[in-house]
Amino acid sequence: MDESYLLDPVQILFGSEQPLVQDAALISKGYIKAFGDEARKIGKELNLQSKKASQMLLAPCLVDPHSILEKPFNEIGENLTTLRKAAANAGYGQIALLPRSSVWRDLPEHLQGYRNHSNSVSIHLWASFSQQGEGKQLAPHADLLKNGAIGLADDDSIIPIQLLKQGLELGEMDKKPILLCPRDPEIQGNGISKEGVETLRAGWIPDPLSSETIPLSQILELHKQHPEKNIRLMNISTAKGVFLVKESETKPIASVSWWHLITDTALLSSSDIGWRVTPSLGGPKDRRALIDGLLKNHLSAIAVNAIPLDEEQTRQPTEQRIPGLSGHQLVLPSLWKELIVNSGFTIEKLWDALSFGPSRMMKLPEEFLSCGSRRWLLFDPNKKWVQNRFEEDLPSAANQPWQGESILGKVIDCGLKVL
Repeated sequence: MDESYLLDPVQILFGSEQPLVQDAALISKGYIKAFGDEARKIGKELNLQSKKASQMLLAPCLVDPHSILEKPFNEIGENLTTLRKAAANAGYGQIALLPRSSVWRDLPEHLQGYRNHSNSVSIHLWASFSQQGEGKQLAPHADLLKNGAIGLADDDSIIPIQLLKQGLELGEMDKKPILLCPRDPEIQGNGISKEGVETLRAGWIPDPLSSETIPLSQILELHKQHPEKNIRLMNISTAKGVFLVKESETKPIASVSWWHLITDTALLSSSDIGWRVTPSLGGPKDRRALIDGLLKNHLSAIAVNAIPLDEEQTRQPTEQRIPGLSGHQLVLPSLWKELIVNSGFTIEKLWDALSFGPSRMMKLPEEFLSCGSRRWLLFDPNKKWVQNRFEEDLPSAANQPWQGESILGKVIDCGLKVL
């Protein structure tokens, strides 16, 4: 886009619990300069030709409540710099990283080096609940939280219940959020996708439903015993999981991965890179339940849950490959189509799941539009582009879906700078 431009009219979403409006907006040198008649007045003084953008959306930045970056300071591959660049290109203003890293974030000194700037993509850190994420001994919770961690988590599976109980009873996390994943890797075994006809047809070893429902039931029971703790659930992936969250007394805030909302085991070919994810994919019934759970507020946040892999890792056979996908730039376009066009979501509802809900999940201030701010994105739902992971501003990870395919909908501008 031009250095300064006047959008008139454009759809504008200012923030949480505010209605979508159509009005004018003036952007100058990456900052929001003015709205409405003031924007038109300044635009006229600057001799700016207004751009009709009635189908476009000016909105607050998106927020990713949990992803993984194992080598944040590497010079090659996905690192903090490339992640921030790709995130800004995709309209993401905040990304929270799980503790898994080449240097596991279980000590205060392991939280250093992630300095944020108000005009750039903010990186938040979940600190480890256990030492080295091994689930054997508690990490120093109070010290970690005092040194900048937003909350406690471990890896993408359940913390041993006895250790979890010990940590909750010790209570050093106070009111900080605790992010727990209801997935038992021992029950899952070598399962690639949830048990069902499609999994058998594809020839994969099935992942039993109980790999999610058993740890989820345990977490919900613990939350009932400790309702004062801000327990969060990450990556609900089954219809039964949605039901258990819906019926729970404590109603914890829960996330779902974007990939589980747009695809399922009935929609993928056997060679598709999207089979190998954590948690494993369910069938059409699971996907419909996840969408419905989001619509009815049983689920509160959509996570990118990115796990970048390199070429060598991605070339491994499906059953041997590290689970995970990457691609922040694909999330908004695909969910716009699936949730707004196909499932009746409003723009306000989608933003609640992609921006405001994730912020509430982390107990952080929500994104909003204001004059003088760079924290905005401009989305064109009708913009066609081709997914090409070799482009400079996209993630450098090799495990991105839809390589070479045409995508409808794109963040065409964002005020955030890459530092």
